[in-house]
Amino acid sequence: MSSTSLLLTLLIAQVAAPSGSDAQRLSRFEATETHMGTQVTITLYAQDEPAAQRGFAAAFARVAAVDRAMSDYSLESEVSRLSAASPTPEPVPVGDDLWRVLSASRQWSERTDGAFDVTIGPVSRLWRRARRQKSLPPEKPFAEARAAVGYEALRLDAATQSASLTRPNMRIDLGGIAKGYAVDAALAALRDAGINRALVNAGGDLAATDPPPDESFWAVGVRALRRDGPPTHFIRLNNNAVATSGDAWQYVEIDGVRYSHIIDPHTGLGLTHRSGVTIIAPDCMTADAAASAVSVLGPKKGAALILSHDKLEGMIATVENDQPHIWKSSGFDRLQVEGSPETANRSRE
Repeated sequence: MSSTSLLLTLLIAQVAAPSGSDAQRLSRFEATETHMGTQVTITLYAQDEPAAQRGFAAAFARVAAVDRAMSDYSLESEVSRLSAASPTPEPVPVGDDLWRVLSASRQWSERTDGAFDVTIGPVSRLWRRARRQKSLPPEKPFAEARAAVGYEALRLDAATQSASLTRPNMRIDLGGIAKGYAVDAALAALRDAGINRALVNAGGDLAATDPPPDESFWAVGVRALRRDGPPTHFIRLNNNAVATSGDAWQYVEIDGVRYSHIIDPHTGLGLTHRSGVTIIAPDCMTADAAASAVSVLGPKKGAALILSHDKLEGMIATVENDQPHIWKSSGFDRLQVEGSPETANRSRE
C-alpha cells in the first residue's frame, strides 16, 4: 500500500510571469533534493536568494528528519527499531513525528476497515523481492507474513505517547502516508522561515501555501491512466494538497497476471485491477492516506469513502475491458482549470 509511484503523474504547470507590486518584491526560486526514494522539489517566492536558501535548508532538513524516523529501508530508523522489537514486551515511547503518523494511520485503518493498514510491512517486504524476481512469494513465508498483519495489533497510548506491537514478526510500513506527512512538515518549515508562497512536490504528493504573486492558484497538471504525454486535467491548489496512488510505474507481471506494487492488506496480494486515484485534501498526509485507501477499496467503495469525507475531493480512473473510465466528485470538477492554465489566467484579467 503505497503512493510513491504514480499512475496520475503530476506536473507543475508553467503560468504567466507575475507582475505588479507584489511581484516586484518577490522572485521565484526552485530547488530539488532526493529524499524518501524520490525527488523532492520545492518552488517558492522570496525577497532574495539568501531568504530562499534559508527556506530550502529548513524544509529539506525537515523532510530528511521525517525520513530518518520513518524509513523501513533503514535499520536505524525509529520505525525500524519499533518493528524489530515486536512483540514489544512493553510500550515503546515514540517521537512526535512518528506518533502523529501512527495515530493518523490507526484512524484511517478503522475508517476503511483495514483497507489502509501500516502493519502490512511483512508482506510488502516479500512483494519487493517478488517484483525483483518476477515470481510469487513462497507459500510458507507468505502465510507467516500474512499472520503478522493486522492494525488491531498496533496499540497506541496517548497518555505516554507510546506504541506496542502485540504479534510476533510485525513490521510497520508507512509508505502510504509518510511522504504526505513529510510534505506538510516541509511547508510548515517554510512558513516558519517566513516563506508564505510555496509548493512542495515529493514524487507526486504535493501541497501548496499561498499562490504565486498575482495568481489565484497553483496549476497542477494530471496525466490520467498513462505515464507520458501532456496532462489530461489541470487542478487548482491554494493552501491545500493533492496526492496520487496507482500502478503505472511499479507493477510486475507474473504468470500473465499484472500485480500492482499496492498491496491489499486483506489478501496480502498486489492489486490486480488497474486504477489511478487523485485526492485533493486540506493537507498532504490526509491526501496521501486517502489515495492509498481508495486504491485498495476499488472504484465503488473508494468513491463512497471520498463522498463520506466532507473535506476530500477525488478522481478515480480505472481500466475495464481495455476501456478507461473516470469518476470524479463534484468538488473535484470545481477545482479543475477550464482549458490551459494560461487561458485561466488571462480570463481573470
